Amino acid sequence: MMGALDYIERHMDGDIDMGEAASIACASPFHFQRMFHMLTGVTVVEYIRKRRLTLAAQELASTRVKVIDVALKYGYDTPEAFCKAFRRAHGITPSEARKAESRLKAVPRISFHVSLKGDQEMDYRIVEKPAFKVAGKGVRVSTKDGENLRTIPAFWQESMSNGTVDKLAKSVTPGGVTGGAMLGICADFRQDIQEFTYIIGIENQDGVAPSGFELRSIPAANWAVFEAVGPLPDALQSVWARIFSEFFPSTGYEHAEGIPEIEVYPGNDVTADDYKCEVWVPIVKTN
Repeated sequence: MMGALDYIERHMDGDIDMGEAASIACASPFHFQRMFHMLTGVTVVEYIRKRRLTLAAQELASTRVKVIDVALKYGYDTPEAFCKAFRRAHGITPSEARKAESRLKAVPRISFHVSLKGDQEMDYRIVEKPAFKVAGKGVRVSTKDGENLRTIPAFWQESMSNGTVDKLAKSVTPGGVTGGAMLGICADFRQDIQEFTYIIGIENQDGVAPSGFELRSIPAANWAVFEAVGPLPDALQSVWARIFSEFFPSTGYEHAEGIPEIEVYPGNDVTADDYKCEVWVPIVKTN
């Protein structure tokens, strides 16, 4: 990851090949971008944009280079587009940045550090599952500023109060790949705009979704399965953070592109201290 950051920093005033950055990080482009986002809270694209605007502001404040030249140097085709992005980032125009005592905002270069904790083991198991279908209802979710951490619990509350969860539960056939549990499915990731689709669903062996619900196919895959113990959503969010900050960096696996992530919720009281649910992450073995 540090090598990838070095590459990105060296090319801030030119073309940045995401495939090359991922290759330096020994990962696929999808896994690299997913890892970066989960570890830093921002996407690679957003980080690059903020760093370029930081460097552009420093250059405008310390030199007499023309605004158009700075705009072109940092990837903006027109002065208007650059001015709009600059004002959004710094609160002033590029020309105002030249004035004495102008207040500018700086996004420093990110660095990664290894933290040797060793105080809590992270149990997981690797399982192979066949393809299966799910019926459910989804919502498009943004990850900007941790919005998904608020939107998804609210979506669950709404779905429980309006009868969506009860209707899905009545349509389940016991058994199957997921044991008939309620599912939270994270799919259709768009790293460039920081969005994905979150689906509340249940396994559907008939292949016919109840009225008002969509049907999704989950392909056969190998999964890393993690247990979350404690009241939701805190216990689950803690496990997600550990998966990307501890599991992936310390194992020979990476995220399998194009396959959704799944949260598996058995019945019982989700607010109980001993409530147990699972996170299934699709994985592939790296070379």
